[in-house]
Amino acid sequence: MSQTEEFGEDLADFVRRVAALKSARAVPRDDLGTVLDAAIFELDHVAAQLWPTYERLSADGHLSGVVRDRDEQRLLRAIFQRLPLPVALLDRDTVVRRMNSAGTALTGVRTGFAAGRPLTGFLLHADRVAFRSQTAAVARGEGDRSLVVHLQQSPATPVRATLTALRPGTEPRTAVLVVLQPSVTRAQQAPSAPGPAPDLGEATRHAAQLDLADAMTTALLTAPVGDGAAVLERAAAVLHGRFADWVVADLGAARLKRAAVLGPPGAPVADVLAQEPAACPLVVEAARGGAASLQVRPEDPDAFGRDATGAHVLVRAEVTSLLCVPLTTRTDGPVEGVLTLFRCGARLAFSMAEARAVDVLSRHMALAMRPTRRPA
Repeated sequence: MSQTEEFGEDLADFVRRVAALKSARAVPRDDLGTVLDAAIFELDHVAAQLWPTYERLSADGHLSGVVRDRDEQRLLRAIFQRLPLPVALLDRDTVVRRMNSAGTALTGVRTGFAAGRPLTGFLLHADRVAFRSQTAAVARGEGDRSLVVHLQQSPATPVRATLTALRPGTEPRTAVLVVLQPSVTRAQQAPSAPGPAPDLGEATRHAAQLDLADAMTTALLTAPVGDGAAVLERAAAVLHGRFADWVVADLGAARLKRAAVLGPPGAPVADVLAQEPAACPLVVEAARGGAASLQVRPEDPDAFGRDATGAHVLVRAEVTSLLCVPLTTRTDGPVEGVLTLFRCGARLAFSMAEARAVDVLSRHMALAMRPTRRPA
């Protein structure tokens, strides 16, 4: 350990002891003498140890070097964030350590969401295995690599991913720097399907949620009392399109039955409708445990099982985010059914606020499905 590091640890220990002395001011008056002795001892330590060490390190230039290193790190971080090209720093398992602003704009990820998550989660399933293999090869020191991938945010646009090995500072493991370059500019891309703008104001989002709640209330109040299937069909019609690309509603808990499936035009709705709900792990978990699930770019393709053709539902539907909530009037109450919502393609992922709104609507749906509409 260097002298500078030892001095830093001694100084940190001194600061913690001073904090403890401050908290000791409330001791009984008879014990204040002991506290005063400890304070005098700490002052002697500063005068006899810390201050001389500080002067010596300053004279040798160690502390100024530390300051220069920190300034250099701040400068490099600023340059990294302001690079016009999308850049990310990964580990050998493709987990993102840093991603600059251009990278978050290209992938459509909210600021701060990418760090700690695999970059493969932002790619189409078909490209994930190849990207993992090439990243691991670069991290092993087998040379730079380049490959074409497709982002879930814009699957029609090929992106050139260039990977190179990097050893950050004094870290023992090699990291991988990846540069993402779209084959066409955003101005040349075909306009995407209409969807919520990623920079909508809080007031606009709140108004949209109020409109959704109003439409759902109207649908539930006009549904037949206690007819669970009819309630699910009307609720699915309200949520489809305006809030989710796919709406899958299952009735029951111990014996699940698929009641309604609505999807985009031309989507394999019939195959998902024919699927057995008991073969969907997310649905079974929600029905048995009563726990809601919010997933952005789900990693496990088997999370919603397979459709009637044997294909993974999440892969075939190109799901980028999902919400799966039990329909129950209270946390420990019986589950009347399960509601699952998918968003696909370039549509903005479900937010925590939207998940909370769906949780409230799910309780209203559960009340409408009961034989009598009395408060729970």
